[in-house]
Amino acid sequence: MNKHVSGIDANKLDRLAEVAIKIGLNLQPGQDLFLTAPVAALPLVRRIAEHAYKAGAGLVTPILSDETVTLARYRFGQDAGFDRAPSWLYEGVAKAFSANTARLAIVGDNPMLLAEQDPAKVARANKANSIAYQPALEKIANFDINWNIVAYPGAAWAQQVFPGDAEEVAVARLAEAIFAASRVDRDDPIAAWAQHNAALALRTKWLNGQRFSALHFTGPGTNLTIGLADGHDWQGGASTAKNGVTCNANIPTEEVFTTPHARRVDGHVASTKPLSYQGTLIDNIQVRFEEGRIVEAKASRGEEVLNKVLDTDEGSRRLGEVALVPHSSPISQSGILFYNTLFDENASCHIALGQCYSKCFVDGTKLTPTQIAAQGGNRSLIHIDWMIGSGEVDIDGVKPDGSRVVVFRKGEWA
Repeated sequence: MNKHVSGIDANKLDRLAEVAIKIGLNLQPGQDLFLTAPVAALPLVRRIAEHAYKAGAGLVTPILSDETVTLARYRFGQDAGFDRAPSWLYEGVAKAFSANTARLAIVGDNPMLLAEQDPAKVARANKANSIAYQPALEKIANFDINWNIVAYPGAAWAQQVFPGDAEEVAVARLAEAIFAASRVDRDDPIAAWAQHNAALALRTKWLNGQRFSALHFTGPGTNLTIGLADGHDWQGGASTAKNGVTCNANIPTEEVFTTPHARRVDGHVASTKPLSYQGTLIDNIQVRFEEGRIVEAKASRGEEVLNKVLDTDEGSRRLGEVALVPHSSPISQSGILFYNTLFDENASCHIALGQCYSKCFVDGTKLTPTQIAAQGGNRSLIHIDWMIGSGEVDIDGVKPDGSRVVVFRKGEWA
């Protein structure tokens, strides 16, 4: 095997593939794998397929996307086509998930790919895609199967993160940052992940023992009370899907998270990092909540796309997740803005608009959608994380009797 592939350490890339299969997915013998990735990530796709088959995979089915093909749609596609998406494909994917196929996504696209395109067309395409994807997304949101997301340092993404560097230097730097955050820069990444999962499990155990009814966030531009869903359950690190497989859905991960109450969020909050959403950068988000719903939203950049996202459906102005991440997390300490939610959400506390995760309820696997909604769980076509934490944010846990417990001070676990 070559030591380097275009500035990327091939040994660490191979370790990332192994971690994705053994820790991220915990792929089971005989289990099929559905895989999506940008064309640029083919070196990682090939290694993942290799490790999947070594682990006893049934069939590995990759689908690759291409930035040039995506841009061709915006430049030459018929207007009516922006209200459509390949529902036949997503129906097939949902069918595969129903048959216990595992899901792996490799991210690595240019976060600014659609920055110059018509925001209205981008919003229409996103909405059509969200609607078509719903049957498959439900299986992911309900944690029916083991799934995982990992990253590959695509050239356009690398140059967005390190704009002053030559392409190969930028790719090499982003690769090393991905490897460090994913814990594959150690001699024994599998053991490092076991240790990390144990530490996250201690945090979730403490939070679940507190039984808070709300969290109160304060910081620059932020005074926000997030009510927590009735019977909410904190999760973090490895968790077990409905199919019985324990997996790490995100690599990297530094968060512990749960479900807010969709109708009990009040106050205002400001984002602390830009949100890269479907090729658009949305920066300096400021929103105000009343009774769980965003009633006012502003952004210094990408505001038009943000407001169109908020109008996706009834649940898109409400929260589906709240996550706690210390400011001292390795990704935060790297000082790198990744322009990619998988990484940036693990540098900072964050909230997510839209769909909640049923696994973030006590006995969530046994609850019906109606029961989840009754306990405060949100339902939506979207699930979009954005960052609200920093070294200046304090968080108090509020008990049902109104008493308070210090959770975070100046961005750190108290």
